[in-house]
Amino acid sequence: MSREDAPSESPGRRLLLKGALAAGALTAVPATAAHAAGPRPAAPYVNPLVRNRADPHIHRHTDGFYYFTATAPEYDRIILRRSRTLRGIGTAAESVIWRKHATGVMGAHIWAPEIHHIDGKWYIYFASAPAEDIWAIRIWVLENSHRNPFQGTWVERGQLKTAWETFSLDATTFTHRGTRYLSWAQHEPGMGNNTAIWLSKMADPLTLTGPQVRLSTPEFDWECVGFKVNEGPSVIHRNGRLFMSYSASATDANYCMGLLTVDADADLMNPTNWSKSPTPVFTSNDTTQQYGPGHNSFTVAEDGRTDVLVYHARQYKEIVGDPLNDPNRHTRVQRLRWNPDGTPDFGVPVADTMKGSA
Repeated sequence: MSREDAPSESPGRRLLLKGALAAGALTAVPATAAHAAGPRPAAPYVNPLVRNRADPHIHRHTDGFYYFTATAPEYDRIILRRSRTLRGIGTAAESVIWRKHATGVMGAHIWAPEIHHIDGKWYIYFASAPAEDIWAIRIWVLENSHRNPFQGTWVERGQLKTAWETFSLDATTFTHRGTRYLSWAQHEPGMGNNTAIWLSKMADPLTLTGPQVRLSTPEFDWECVGFKVNEGPSVIHRNGRLFMSYSASATDANYCMGLLTVDADADLMNPTNWSKSPTPVFTSNDTTQQYGPGHNSFTVAEDGRTDVLVYHARQYKEIVGDPLNDPNRHTRVQRLRWNPDGTPDFGVPVADTMKGSA
């Protein structure tokens, strides 16, 4: 989610600046031109796609549906939508599949859920804290064995344990060459930052195995505005490389995205094999009036080949009061293009669609 959080010094210290998403017009993004013999792309995207939903995650499943989840601004529940088209997510019915506990663990700050289908079961990875210690945020997991995640029972499978009991969140999982990995954000004891990006192999969807390695820590000025944060990792595999986007700095207009890159043939668990862009790859834009873009995920368009960037942003710079209480971060989607050298071209966050124009 977006929480420029993790109290690096004192646990009682306020961190985070999150928000969800709210009001908004919508923005048209041209869909990929259809190849002569290929399937036609869907209608232009409308943005914001979903209002008042931050840290969006969209999973395109083999059943032909797109599954959407995100952070609700009340930080009290996990929601799920589905649609056969990306655009349809915006108007799809929303179900609450889980609510926070009244007391004890998983009682506060329900952040950044991601939905994944692994070995025939559905899993949701999310961050939460005890109701009595709301900044003791950790990674938790829900599991559902029903083929339809709107049915069956979501079972609480407990905390996903990392090497330390410290502020941790934003778990994402992916496979590469037969091995499953987890990447997440966590505060490392003794380090003068809020969170860094970590990677570990997984023994199963609930368990890390072997070492956990640090891939990136806030070091550039643009990663350290307001808070020293690297968080919200997401992976896409293209053109012989794996690209891991992540978000940095406080969750206001300074929030932006960085990029890590590794060769597909390299050992992913060796941090020296990863290179880091010295400049952000996706930032606020005054022309399109989108601010604090970040905490993204990747999906693919209905044609099965056009890559799509999913993220949240606000429609204004100035925030009244604590950004943590500002709900106006909206889920947005736009085409992800590629440079001639095979690296992703994130472009700029597109402008809102004017009402009635889409």
